[in-house]
Amino acid sequence: MTDRMFELPIEINEIRKLLPHRYPFLLVDRVISYSLEPEKVLTAIKNITVNEDFFNGHFPANPIMPGVIMLEAMAQACGLLANVALATTKRDAALYYLVKIDKAKFNRPVIPGDQLQLDVKQTRLMRGLGKYECRATVDGQRTASCEILCSEG
Repeated sequence: MTDRMFELPIEINEIRKLLPHRYPFLLVDRVISYSLEPEKVLTAIKNITVNEDFFNGHFPANPIMPGVIMLEAMAQACGLLANVALATTKRDAALYYLVKIDKAKFNRPVIPGDQLQLDVKQTRLMRGLGKYECRATVDGQRTASCEILCSEG
């Protein structure tokens, strides 16, 4: 079934081949696991440092990662999962567009020094649209979750 398997962990240079995002908006540092069968799932890491641009305004005296940035990090993990799956079919990486976010929930703040773990699972794929269940955690505690719909561009 697979032509190209990725050696784990998938490091930043390989991630840059799979995603079009660049600094300061590339929000995935490493992929630590993935599986394409029986389910398509992927776990990635985003290391949170005080040097992140968004902390300059959110909030300088009490830096907290914006929720919308957590949603974007989960969406990028979805794009990575889709492109890892594509690579097994000998297709080049594709560009995925965020179409919809449902059931977004934020449970605790993410601060500098945290390591955000991004867990995504593809629940449906139909006519170029992928639906994903997403969860972000720090030290096993949920920080955010949502459902994401992406479209292959």
